[in-house]
Amino acid sequence: MTHADTSSTPLNVTVDQAETLPQRLRRLRRVRESAMPGSGPGALLRYWRAWRPAAARLNLALQGGGAHGAFTWGVLDALLADERTAFEGLSGSSAGAINAVVMADGWAKGGREGARQALDRFWNELGHQGPHNGIVAQGEGDNTSLSPSSRLLAIWAGHFSPSQLNPLDLNPLRDLLKRQIDFPRLRASSPFKLFVGTTQVHTGKLRIFREHEIDIDVLMASACLPKIHHPVVIDGQPYWDGGYSANPAVFPLFYDCESADVLLVLLSPLLREGTPQTVDEIDARIVELAFSANFMREMRMFAQAIDQSRPALLNLGRLERRLQKLRFHMVDTGGVASLHRTDTKLLAHAPFLDMLKGQGRERAQAWLDTHFVGVGQRSTINLRQCFG
Repeated sequence: MTHADTSSTPLNVTVDQAETLPQRLRRLRRVRESAMPGSGPGALLRYWRAWRPAAARLNLALQGGGAHGAFTWGVLDALLADERTAFEGLSGSSAGAINAVVMADGWAKGGREGARQALDRFWNELGHQGPHNGIVAQGEGDNTSLSPSSRLLAIWAGHFSPSQLNPLDLNPLRDLLKRQIDFPRLRASSPFKLFVGTTQVHTGKLRIFREHEIDIDVLMASACLPKIHHPVVIDGQPYWDGGYSANPAVFPLFYDCESADVLLVLLSPLLREGTPQTVDEIDARIVELAFSANFMREMRMFAQAIDQSRPALLNLGRLERRLQKLRFHMVDTGGVASLHRTDTKLLAHAPFLDMLKGQGRERAQAWLDTHFVGVGQRSTINLRQCFG
């Protein structure tokens, strides 16, 4: 299996921006030996290129949130358009997992531009699968919401189980993903480490599927809302949406990736102003808390563990050293009104998805302009303030 890195020396030696001086000197010595007189006119150029640090590798933690995943589409588009970025691990549940797998499949076929095109193709086709405006949506921009008929249909459908409402288990999303993603190729040679979260129905345990295990069933299990879809059976066990147990899982990016930089791409606001009053507001907040509780707890654990691992005379072991090197970053979603409307997570409507993409791209570009300089050097968020 090969893992993507967008920059390497002629000796195929890649480095992180956090490369130490001794490591860089050893690398340059190897490059200099290959660039001795007689090795051609490009020797000096190769030596100069080797001195430059490689593109900063990021691990991405992609939150799920139904149609709001189009915001992440925009974030990824901006990151992919910036040649300074490279990626090692992608972790996600539900829409986060779909974005991760679509991006990896596109990169495998055509590099970073292929990844951008794959994300565009997926979300554009998804947005044009349903009925036209006025039937499922009303309003424009941040005021877009489900139409009265759509709300009524959602309430009516809530009185039936998936086996009653959809006995044949028809799912256009499954068909779209099967058409677009080359799962055998991705399993054989994914450009990134992939971590797809699912929830085992019988035990409630989180199961993380890796890149060599991913197929259409794994991806559908990660996005399986039990009131809408039949459970997805894998190896004889039923699975539901990964968001119930991790949205997303961050620990694999720490334990199974070399890069110490983790970029959080969240869809649920960290702070909601006001207390829910109506039945609909209360129900929506309960669902939101259920999908974010495990993530918030995990991030608090990281904040506390990093504090507890501060250097002391006798306790700086391997785990403590890794925790001290860990750097967290986050694309700010505060004030994005469209992500505060929980009912629109069901609104896979092209104009709404395009708007979310634009907002995600704008926020990601702001992060790149302001905070990318910190990648490989330091965390650009206060972890304890955000999650402690």
